[in-house]
Amino acid sequence: MTSKSIKIIKNLDAVIEAPPSKAHTLRALFIASLAEGESVLRNPLLADDQNYAIEALKSLGAEIDVSAKEIRVKGTNGNFHTSNPNIYIGGSGVTARFVMTLASLVDKRVTIDGEPRMRTGRPSQDLVDALGPLGVNINSLNNDGCVPIHVNPGFEGGETILKGNKSSQYFSSILISAPYAKKDVVIHTEGKLISKPFIDITIGMMKDFGVEVINDNYRKFTVKAGQRYKAREYDIEGDYSGSAFFFEMAAITGGKIKITNLIQDTYQGEKKFVDFLEQMGCSVDRGADYVEVVGGPLNAIEVDMGDYPDLVPALAVTAAFAKGESKFTGIAHLKDKECNRLLAPVEELPKMGIEARCTEDSLIVVGGVPHGATIDAHADHRIAMAFSAPGLVVPITINGTEYMAKSCPDFLDRMEALYK
Repeated sequence: MTSKSIKIIKNLDAVIEAPPSKAHTLRALFIASLAEGESVLRNPLLADDQNYAIEALKSLGAEIDVSAKEIRVKGTNGNFHTSNPNIYIGGSGVTARFVMTLASLVDKRVTIDGEPRMRTGRPSQDLVDALGPLGVNINSLNNDGCVPIHVNPGFEGGETILKGNKSSQYFSSILISAPYAKKDVVIHTEGKLISKPFIDITIGMMKDFGVEVINDNYRKFTVKAGQRYKAREYDIEGDYSGSAFFFEMAAITGGKIKITNLIQDTYQGEKKFVDFLEQMGCSVDRGADYVEVVGGPLNAIEVDMGDYPDLVPALAVTAAFAKGESKFTGIAHLKDKECNRLLAPVEELPKMGIEARCTEDSLIVVGGVPHGATIDAHADHRIAMAFSAPGLVVPITINGTEYMAKSCPDFLDRMEALYK
């Protein structure tokens, strides 16, 4: 495990470029691999999740060439052939889930496996259950929805019901591969649907590559059979979720950060982070392709984070510096992320002298005057990055910085640039 002591900064005033979007890069890789012809993905994120996805898609027959600034993908037109049907997805839950549906288009049985936490803590049983009525022969070897998972050839299509309260990735998994089913695919949503902006990203990118999804108010999704993705050149937009940790730094230091390559016309729900900071007392300037945040005295906030779960670690740590008690609700599904993201802040914030507690679906942070501490990343990239920001104000050491590579491999380099 690697550790990093964060250096205190006196006057934060920086301009940086946003990291590429994690969600857009992953979806583009899968969609381009399904398309006919060669797609060029510009400004991609090349982090752990993307690398596992690339290796999985290559082993299933897509031809993928990676360079620093672009990824070239020669798609399969939905006809996957493999000599290596054993797919290892490391700790990438989204890769596992997207492959679960796509693997039904492969010419032989595929086995999906991953690292130990994927075998116990990242279940996908709701997706397994929803794929059955669509004619996909899929089963979890331990009958718990976790990998190892077998997927046999065949995707008939039809209608299914999918619970909406665990992960939007289940919906995106089916939607992305749905055009290549033999019949129309219809997904009925059961219960409350969380993380809707991620489904918007999926549907928007499917449209960009030539496939239409009929979205009936998020209660029913229909993909007509016979549609096909068309290869194209595609620019990956900047990532609001990765940028949130730097906006967090401006908020808690009272400094200023301007992040470029952040468009306002985006499906990314994480753009709400700066709205939340504004409510807490920061000043925000939104340009056509940038966002600037200036920190100020912070006040507590109460907000339903059901559609923005990836923002909870950064917002919870920001709340530690705010006056009053902040409450984040609608986040029961955070227990099944890379770590239990409800419990991790409750364990780490008290090390900084800050009271925090959680219920089954909420997190409460009582703001104060945090002091220095050594923080455990809980093997979670977002916990590691969220707790780095206080190190600009008080002495913070992060144990487990290697986990940042899951979504932002150059995070510490980007932090180092702030001092210049």
